[in-house]
Amino acid sequence: MSASSDTLGDFLTAIRNASKAERAVVTAQWSRLREEVARTLVESGYVASARKGERDGKPVLEVTLKYVGGAPAITGIERLSTPGRRLYAGVADVPKVIGGMGVTIVTTSQGVLTDVECRRRKVSGELLAKVW
Repeated sequence: MSASSDTLGDFLTAIRNASKAERAVVTAQWSRLREEVARTLVESGYVASARKGERDGKPVLEVTLKYVGGAPAITGIERLSTPGRRLYAGVADVPKVIGGMGVTIVTTSQGVLTDVECRRRKVSGELLAKVW
């Protein structure tokens, strides 16, 4: 198994795949950024819960997926900024996803925020992912 240089991309792919396979829980290696992205997904209503746990003495992040009427709450999740191509946006340029029906996750100097929160606080940052 080779180690990826895009750990956040791997985490989002694990969520996407588990959602399509209708799995209840996704377990991934813990990192502060992954925990913050998971917290943002919980606050936005895309996942039911996220908690830090431990497996074999190592920290893991357990994300409980959310289903609405049997259908996954996440219909799409896409990585925007990658290790080889970082994408930054000013407060006026943070994109809306499907006219505001989805969220853009942005890492800022004030933490990981949604596009709506970035506009409200007037902060900009690196575009991590979009979820709908």
